[in-house]
Amino acid sequence: MPLTDTALKALRPKDRTYTVSDERGLYVEVFPTGGIVWRYRYRFSGRYEKLTLGKYPALTLKNARLKRDEAASLVAMGESPAQQKQLAKVAAADSTTVKEFAERFFREIQTKDRKDNTIPRRYLDKDILPSIGDKPMRNVTTEDVRSIIWRKKDHGFDAAAGQIRGVLKRLCDYAVTCGLMQNNPVLALPMRHVHKSVSRDRVLSPDEIRVFLNSAFTSNIRRQFKIGLHLILLTMVRKSELLLARWKDVHLDLAEWHIPAENSKTGKPHIVYLSRQAGVLFEELKALAGGSELVMPGRGTLTKPFAHNAINTALKNALQGQEIPAFTIHDLRRTASTLLHESGWASDVVEKALNHTIGGVRGVYNRAEYADKRREMLQFWADFIEKLVRANNVILGRFNKAA
Repeated sequence: MPLTDTALKALRPKDRTYTVSDERGLYVEVFPTGGIVWRYRYRFSGRYEKLTLGKYPALTLKNARLKRDEAASLVAMGESPAQQKQLAKVAAADSTTVKEFAERFFREIQTKDRKDNTIPRRYLDKDILPSIGDKPMRNVTTEDVRSIIWRKKDHGFDAAAGQIRGVLKRLCDYAVTCGLMQNNPVLALPMRHVHKSVSRDRVLSPDEIRVFLNSAFTSNIRRQFKIGLHLILLTMVRKSELLLARWKDVHLDLAEWHIPAENSKTGKPHIVYLSRQAGVLFEELKALAGGSELVMPGRGTLTKPFAHNAINTALKNALQGQEIPAFTIHDLRRTASTLLHESGWASDVVEKALNHTIGGVRGVYNRAEYADKRREMLQFWADFIEKLVRANNVILGRFNKAA
């Protein structure tokens, strides 16, 4: 007996999957989950085949019968509808570009697995897609991914190279799952050969801070880098947050720097309360910016910031010949955190100033911003740093200016 719309609406799931026939090979399959799928069963070259037509109710009874009739016409002409559908899938897979599939991957996998995807998305848009975005996903090779990863390593960003490898591996894993690739080309590049994660604990002593700042300001590196390194120490921000900063977000009249969500590692906006000394440094950077919208426009341009490795190189050059163990720009944040904790400042206040996400139950229930305490703490920190270098008579800035 043929199916009716009323009969379809009355179908209910059971403990096991069951089928209900319509006519001429058309039937629905009802799953325990409640899902209902249209299928067409037919005989081709002496064997039975079945073709999935679509889901009910998105595919109505009337349209399911039309699709069955189209498939039956193919059978009558000596063609297998199931094989035609498989060939169409293969053709689609062959033409799916990395850019197209990456959007699907982020939508279906990445955003569900991770809450904050700011950094993976940045690596995708700035490192992966410019290199292979237009290439069919099926044709991506080990050499393609090696080129992307090693380009980052050659610039001295081993940790970033490791993160890019991670994005590429997960992307290609999902491509294999979806049938777009036979094998994952990233697996030929073990992570241990790209970047070996090492837990860092480098903290500068007060004497080392003095040597660092004195060396930086008496070196021949660009004045912007001298000020930038000093600001990172005073404000406890990440290097990328300063390099991407724009003047529209720096409010010197309020002594506040508003870091927008797109520039923040946490994916949330963050306010940096500026000490008197930090405000003076920002004023000098504004004079050096030459009217650019960027706080630190790059060499020879007003529209693009300095490359991340440029300030790394500047730090290395500034410390040449100094008897001080190596450290990274990121270690300045750890230094500030350690010394402020040792000075008795509350951990939550320090963590908020660092723009860290506080984990556990405290992070869930504690939504305080500690604005007044953070402002007080950052002024204390800037005063502490100023006292360290004052005795050496090195001109870092005119910090006697009124707040």
